[in-house]
Amino acid sequence: MYLLTVKDGLVTRHVGPYPSPQQASDDLERVLESFSERARWQIHALECPKTLSLSERIHARNGVMNVAAS
Repeated sequence: MYLLTVKDGLVTRHVGPYPSPQQASDDLERVLESFSERARWQIHALECPKTLSLSERIHARNGVMNVAAS
């Protein structure tokens, strides 16, 4: 499952879930109509919380942050 996140200034909107990133992308134009042209967007893959323990999710999230900060 995928979630479309749109940020426009201080407003953040989450739309979805979508079964595929292609379907989220296809819906992007409709969603962006209500935002300014400066809005930024991302498509995020949703993880099933049953597949990873809390400590595993925290470790994975921290690993992503460490890579981004390097």
